[in-house]
Amino acid sequence: MMDCRSQRENPTFRRRSCLLCFQGIKTEKQSEQTPPKTESRKQLPGRESRNAKPADKQSSATANRQSSNTPFPDARVRQLRDQLIRAKVYLGLGSTKTNPHFIKELRVRIREVQRALGDATKDSDLPKSVNEKMKAMEQLLAKGKQIQDDCSAVIKKLRAMLHSTEEQLRVHKKQTLFLTQLAAKTLPKGLHCLPLRLSTEYYSLSPSQQQFPNQEKLEDPKLYHYALFSDNILAAAVVVNSTVIHAKNAANHVFHIVTDRLNYAAMRMWFIANPPGKATIQVQNIEEFTWLNASYSPVLKQLGSQSMIDYYFRAHRASSDANLKYRNPKYLSILNHLRFYLPEIFPKLDKVVFLDDDIVVKKDLTGLWSINLKGKVNGAVETCGENFHRFDRYLNFSNPLIAKNFDPHACGWAYGMNVFDLSEWRKQKITEIYHSWQKLNHDRTLWKLGTLPPGLITFWNRTFALDRSWHVLGLGYNPNVSQKDIERAAVIHYNGNMKPWLEIGIPKFRNNWSRFVDYDQVYLRDCNLNP
Repeated sequence: MMDCRSQRENPTFRRRSCLLCFQGIKTEKQSEQTPPKTESRKQLPGRESRNAKPADKQSSATANRQSSNTPFPDARVRQLRDQLIRAKVYLGLGSTKTNPHFIKELRVRIREVQRALGDATKDSDLPKSVNEKMKAMEQLLAKGKQIQDDCSAVIKKLRAMLHSTEEQLRVHKKQTLFLTQLAAKTLPKGLHCLPLRLSTEYYSLSPSQQQFPNQEKLEDPKLYHYALFSDNILAAAVVVNSTVIHAKNAANHVFHIVTDRLNYAAMRMWFIANPPGKATIQVQNIEEFTWLNASYSPVLKQLGSQSMIDYYFRAHRASSDANLKYRNPKYLSILNHLRFYLPEIFPKLDKVVFLDDDIVVKKDLTGLWSINLKGKVNGAVETCGENFHRFDRYLNFSNPLIAKNFDPHACGWAYGMNVFDLSEWRKQKITEIYHSWQKLNHDRTLWKLGTLPPGLITFWNRTFALDRSWHVLGLGYNPNVSQKDIERAAVIHYNGNMKPWLEIGIPKFRNNWSRFVDYDQVYLRDCNLNP
């Protein structure tokens, strides 16, 4: 970078060089990060070769003029932001502070530009009067350059502003993470109202009215069976509705929903009032699974342990733990771990499709039952397109037990839409494998929490990779999921904190979910639930 200090005694140099001072800090930072490059012998763009022909020189000059005259997109928005930065620099410089008239006028111009800029991100968002305000600000900044021609002071101020902005960004990122996690855990008022309203209605029915039809289909292995474990009534309704709408023969589809005691009556009432066409529905209460107790299930014992309670609820840990996502109450719910007990829940079935409650079905899924899993237990879509979806992201490979048995670079896979061969599950004693690893992780040294890490371990070398179009993930955290992938997908998954039923949901993806909710339904109107 040009050394402003070395030629400070030259006033003409000071005035000219300070035109570059606002760019100087960026240039200097880049030079610190990148070693200086020696000039290549190859001809540089815009530099004419001595042996170049006149026609070549003319065409080269024309190309250079065209490229230099090509306007930047949204150039006025960029210029306004640049003016604000320069103006704030002058506000903080000692030489300009001694000129109260200049400072007063500068504050007025800053407010004008800020109002004109507003939340604009492109030139078309700007008001018509913006050119006048830009011109007035530029003239005032030119006066500032006359008052302050010490380039080193400008650079020092820019450095201070840069460091302050970086610190603010760090703080805001931390706050955003905390608030996003908090919003993901918080139940909206309407979704709290809905189960209360439905439960009241359910208990006003007679015993005969509380029953579902076609219960003889629940154990028929020739039909298409789905397992859905959820305490979210609206989310479960979307899963069922979207599956039935796209099914070629809805009468052959059976949905087995398991929920908790608090939502059992409400879940039943919803599907009594909103039957899914010709499909069959079963709603069970997890409390009725008497075989699922702490003496049988290690995870159930661990979830009720004092160490787990301390991990979640001791106040001093809440602010210090960097992994805020593990504070989500879903990790304390046995519903989340019920996926490891499918053969016990469905003793007479040979194959089931497991669905999370934050998915939407976009195509007929009957083809999943005809896929040959080749002796594997779990059919799933792999997620190794990114490094953070490999095994070392989820498991603690500093533990010798993990390092000895698994490959840190192995490809992960996704829960949310899985085909499980229950016959192979029983034959290979998968639940026993899960239990053994869960016991070894009693102190959470092999993995922290959740169901994917023990799933990766339990189904290690027992997972068949499905075509990616069956299951597209990321709609709950990644706004860059391509529309083409969404259109090709059989199932789209809102995994992440930005669920479509929450205000923090990604707006452009919400309609794919909300179109399967009838917001004119009386219970939704009563609870003020709107799209």
